[in-house]
Amino acid sequence: MPAGGNSGVGETKSILGIPVASLGWEEALSLLTGLVREKRFTKITFLNAHNANTACVDPVFAHALDDFMILPDGVGVDIASKLLYGAPFPANLNGTDLVPGLLRAIDEPLTVGLLGATRENAEGACERLQEMAPQHRIVVVQDGFFSPAQEPEIVRHLAELRPDILLVAMGVPRQELWISRNLDGRHCTLPFAVGALLDFMSGSMPRAPLWVRRARLEWVYRLMLEPGRLWRRYVVGNPLFLWRVMRQKLTGKEMLARRQRLAD
Repeated sequence: MPAGGNSGVGETKSILGIPVASLGWEEALSLLTGLVREKRFTKITFLNAHNANTACVDPVFAHALDDFMILPDGVGVDIASKLLYGAPFPANLNGTDLVPGLLRAIDEPLTVGLLGATRENAEGACERLQEMAPQHRIVVVQDGFFSPAQEPEIVRHLAELRPDILLVAMGVPRQELWISRNLDGRHCTLPFAVGALLDFMSGSMPRAPLWVRRARLEWVYRLMLEPGRLWRRYVVGNPLFLWRVMRQKLTGKEMLARRQRLAD
């Protein structure tokens, strides 16, 4: 069984040396549904400007991404795609919309595990997802505030439960590194690194109004809600990301760095 990566997704676009799947919305749902039905273990995460910046300075995280299927998330990677390839990605496949859409699209009953966030938010997200997709069994595995000593028991519990889909919400890069270090086909089929999804689903973190999302300005809304926590990510990080993309376009330096990582 494949361990992850973008094999089988068709076209990818390299953003700062990271291969991102170029899929339409229905293509993505069809692909992910097929992976679940075939029980093909595949690690999945999403690339936005923040994740890409993190990968540029964290080689351990960058190496872990090599084994994930990576989907495009947000206006930043769309701008990068336009600069590098002349066109945006076919769809914005952010986890906050894609994961609920996937659960609604699959009719046959699945087991869906939730791992991360606070206990209150995980339980709130569990209730909301159960209402949205009542055909599935939604289970809170563990909140995100556990110690290293608790990890073996969590992994054992996952091996017993073996959810079809596991939503890991621990933030970047912890969630991807945790998936990479702890999970394989014995524990679940599709582990998703989903960031703040459980916080959004629980209602504790409001989403931007639909018109703001359609204008591709959800990052501005989040910055207004949490300026102290997010100003560096967006005010500093977004221009830095675009500078790195332009450097990739003009010099190919990021691609050379990635090839060197793989060679090492």
